[in-house]
Amino acid sequence: MTKAFELPDKVAIVTGAGSGIGEASAQVLAGAGARVVVADLDLDNATRVAEQIDKDGGRALARRVDVADPASVTELVTGTVTEFGRLDIQVNNAGIMLRRPVLEISPEEFDQVLSVNLKGQLYGSQAAARVMEPGSSIVNTLSTIIDFSTAGTGSYAASKKGGEALIRTFAVELGPRGIRVNGVAPGWTESGITRGRHVNERGEFQQESFDQLAAKMTAVSPLGTVAEPIDSAYAVLYLASPAGRLLTGHVIRVNGGASMT
Repeated sequence: MTKAFELPDKVAIVTGAGSGIGEASAQVLAGAGARVVVADLDLDNATRVAEQIDKDGGRALARRVDVADPASVTELVTGTVTEFGRLDIQVNNAGIMLRRPVLEISPEEFDQVLSVNLKGQLYGSQAAARVMEPGSSIVNTLSTIIDFSTAGTGSYAASKKGGEALIRTFAVELGPRGIRVNGVAPGWTESGITRGRHVNERGEFQQESFDQLAAKMTAVSPLGTVAEPIDSAYAVLYLASPAGRLLTGHVIRVNGGASMT
């Protein structure tokens, strides 16, 4: 039965794979047998992840990508096909969060968040779909914020909710071609984004305030826990593998029951 989760001879791209959920997803897909292109704006981090995958017995390449630039995304996809001859799995994971009260969000900031989080998923899905064959899979990273928002996250919430709508539209349009499109919506997860909220103006990480928020998020979950990057990575594997062959247009909420929509 475990063969349904194996990805022999498959080729995957993971954006935002230099850390957090993207890094874990790249490692899990490689562990399942896929050849993985580790893509990130920070090439040094992407290289570190790719080298670790190679050391663990997988096969990976590091590539720099700016997901807000459609030309950069297209170059990543075409380069992957040139290198490996195909593309079977596209994980559009790269994202940013800029916290600001809604009355203070500037046009420039709003555009920046949507360019990475929403347009990046549009460009990545478009470029991948143009080269994919039937049986391929696109997985986009959203957030539990699609179910409820919090103060200071207006631009982030708008980008992720828009991403949910894109998933459904892509699923409808690409379904006849045998390409599945789904999403993973992590709950509060210890990652670069969440840790970044607890760095003071001197660049010092505030462990106490981080622990207080982690405890608050734990209390929201019926399971009494918060997510780790690997939890979302396993959901990505399920959606990308033959085990998820009948899922399209769906969003898996990896949040310990914090939302159950």
